[in-house]
Amino acid sequence: MNYLGKVVIKVDLKSRSIHLMGSTITISILHEDADSLLDQVFSLLRLYEKRFSANDDSSELMQINHAAGKHAVCVHPDLFELIELGKKHSLAPDSHLNITLGPLVQTWRIGFADAKVPSPKEIKQALALTDPECIELDAIASSVFLTMEGMKIDLGALAKGYIADKIAAFLRGQGVTSALINLGGNILTIGLNEKNNRCWWIGIQNPSLPRGNDLALLSIQDQSVVTSGIYERKLQVDGRVYHHIFDRTTGYPIDNQLASLTIVSSKSVDGEIWTTRLFGESPTSILEKVEQENGIEAFVITENHQIFYSSGLSPEILS
Repeated sequence: MNYLGKVVIKVDLKSRSIHLMGSTITISILHEDADSLLDQVFSLLRLYEKRFSANDDSSELMQINHAAGKHAVCVHPDLFELIELGKKHSLAPDSHLNITLGPLVQTWRIGFADAKVPSPKEIKQALALTDPECIELDAIASSVFLTMEGMKIDLGALAKGYIADKIAAFLRGQGVTSALINLGGNILTIGLNEKNNRCWWIGIQNPSLPRGNDLALLSIQDQSVVTSGIYERKLQVDGRVYHHIFDRTTGYPIDNQLASLTIVSSKSVDGEIWTTRLFGESPTSILEKVEQENGIEAFVITENHQIFYSSGLSPEILS
């Protein structure tokens, strides 16, 4: 509530949803000028989708991919920054993140109507085009060059987090002190939930049940909650199930005991980075690595329903 003399103006939480980036996006804010701010936020979201999408042939990212092996492309500073960040984490030791997996993703097409199990030859051909060292960056020109024809950058593992951080920065700049940004299940909060004067309660999906059934709740303020899981985008062929998170060395879906990995962090892009970097690890290895990093926490659910979480979390486990 805002107080003007003896007049009390009550501000309600206002939410708006749209389908963009292959997901349902919902933005909720408490602000006197919420409608105008939401209009601006959704204009920004459309702009960012046009910049970062690997599924829109006319996007700024796809201009880089189309020029692979031919010439460098000058890009917007935001796109350059995200590719630079993605390359850095793709080259980190033992990282399972690789932003040049585009050819492999497009070969499998999991999550699309034309998904299929590729032949070993097709997988080998796709993997030959997935070396992040072959991304040449020129910071002065803000240009990107993929040195091999057929290479494709896919920022799907990073873009939503980066966009959420940009939206949060815009809202804070407009004086918003309470908001929930939900980009298809990737959550970023601003301040407290001022409607109830408490932290935001964020649910962790039960991987065995339909969306909306939570296994745990996290109390969150000014933090992001990002989850990667094998339970939503799948391909079933001859009784075998293939998920959409790929092993960068074999070209097949990662085969480990994880059902989902959630990272809690201050910046949403960090949650995106670390869920992907760590997803191929065992629960024990994930927790060991998270405890060595500043500013991130992890919540792990295995395929046999075991739960592990790092020391900085105090989740409410639901029965």
